[in-house]
Amino acid sequence: MPYGILECYKMEMVPGTALLRDQSDVPDDLRGVETARLKHGTGRFSHVLLVPQPSDSPNDPLNWPTWRKDLVLFLVGLSAAVVGAYGPMLGPGFVPIAAELGITVEILSQSTAWLILTLGLCVFFFNPAAKIWGKRPIYVVCSIILLIVSIWGSVAQTYGSFLGSRILGALGMAPYEVLVQATISDLYFVHERATRIAMWNLFLLCGIAGAGFISGYIIEDLGYKWTFGICAILFGVFGVGIIFFVPETTYIRQGVTSEVLAKTGIQDQERGAENEKFDEKGMHVEYRPLSKKITGNGSSPDAATEARHSYVRSLALFTGRYTDAKIWKIFARPFIMFFYPCVLWAFLIYGTTLTWIVVFSVVNGVIFTAPPYNFSVGQAGLTSLSPFILCIIGEVISGPLNDWICVKMARRNHGIYEPEFRLVLMVVVVILGTAGFYGFGATVHYVTHWSGPVLTYGLANMSLAFASPCVFGYVLDCYPRLAEEAFVAINTRNLLTFGLTYFVNSWLEKAGALAVFNVLGSCFLAVCALTIPLWVFGKRIRSWVARNRFLNEFMSDV
Repeated sequence: MPYGILECYKMEMVPGTALLRDQSDVPDDLRGVETARLKHGTGRFSHVLLVPQPSDSPNDPLNWPTWRKDLVLFLVGLSAAVVGAYGPMLGPGFVPIAAELGITVEILSQSTAWLILTLGLCVFFFNPAAKIWGKRPIYVVCSIILLIVSIWGSVAQTYGSFLGSRILGALGMAPYEVLVQATISDLYFVHERATRIAMWNLFLLCGIAGAGFISGYIIEDLGYKWTFGICAILFGVFGVGIIFFVPETTYIRQGVTSEVLAKTGIQDQERGAENEKFDEKGMHVEYRPLSKKITGNGSSPDAATEARHSYVRSLALFTGRYTDAKIWKIFARPFIMFFYPCVLWAFLIYGTTLTWIVVFSVVNGVIFTAPPYNFSVGQAGLTSLSPFILCIIGEVISGPLNDWICVKMARRNHGIYEPEFRLVLMVVVVILGTAGFYGFGATVHYVTHWSGPVLTYGLANMSLAFASPCVFGYVLDCYPRLAEEAFVAINTRNLLTFGLTYFVNSWLEKAGALAVFNVLGSCFLAVCALTIPLWVFGKRIRSWVARNRFLNEFMSDV
């Protein structure tokens, strides 16, 4: 029972549990395992076993040089930053924009709610598309959509046209809700993932937070339409980067089985292969014959001698089909994922925390431009400087710290890694979120100096910076093959965000900031408390899911 995590005795090796380090004090049942035959990290991670094990092909994304992987993440991260800004960027100017469009602030805030609702529904379309045809065509098509709707928003003359551009903008935003995390799973090993998740989340949260203090002055000096114009310019530039430097990262990695892998838990066991051989290290390698429908990038019995794909080939928009599963099954899987307790937990943690943070962007333009603060639109936008700075600090610390904790805990656990190790930093999430949500309501209610609500606003955002590596790292390590489906399930939180942003200004007006944020803070603490039973029973839950016949059959790619 390492660190209070209950052992499971119904499976020899529970999915997600893995031998992560070479060391002398491994458990008795793993003694004699020849880990030297497995691939290891390099440099200071030379003692770390690579999870998952890459194929021998130079075209396997896991084998790409680190600079190439990071370039892909950097480019989709830049687009994610602008996507993060696209929703809340009008917040500081709600009062003058509503007046210009001839509508109430309540109706204007509802336009953001409709965008979020459409976004929540769109992820159910783009996930099946990416699962079938890969991620590259989705990124490229959605970059074009974002460019078009941004231009549309910059020239819209009526509220109806404005609302249309906002709602259709959700089509282009959708992949940055579900596919970036899955792309990280395609490219990086377990001991690298939290750092990269933090990088992606840094872009996203800085976009959300940075939108306010930048757009406030844009709205004040140039008019709100220029917020859309600048988005169009950025989406155009970053879209070109995606077209030319973001190849397909989905890859069909053939099953490799051996006593070593079976005992280390490094890779899912793939049985029933017709073609078998032993590699040069004596490892039993099984190659599943691919379905005629599956034509996408993947390894083969001759992976080690494959030629590296040319740059021109990497620009192909479609590289084939990546699953045999029926389309209706892929559409249904995110709903089934709620039967996975860790996914339900992730939905509640990420959903409530991010939704409550979106609420800030909706109400700040009203709270800070009204008495007693009486900020201008530009000054109201500057309140976002606090979450912007604290998010950067949080992300720089949280990702590398999460990976470091996992490696250290695996060492003290005789080299065995448990995905629950990702949850340690939830302690920091609780501290920051409690100070942020309760503190904001109290400082606004008791009319403290403006630094009070501004600082607590930043602390709430910082809590999400620490939560994201915990949430997404844990889910990726538990169910890497189902990353897209899991993140669609998690991002149904957009429906929660829609509901709250639709009426939050009315609720704020009737109940006051103290009551509203006390409720939000209490809900936040309640869902965070679920981390405790997940820590204790997480390994047994993973075992139960792995032994559930219905879930295994429904989630298979055949």
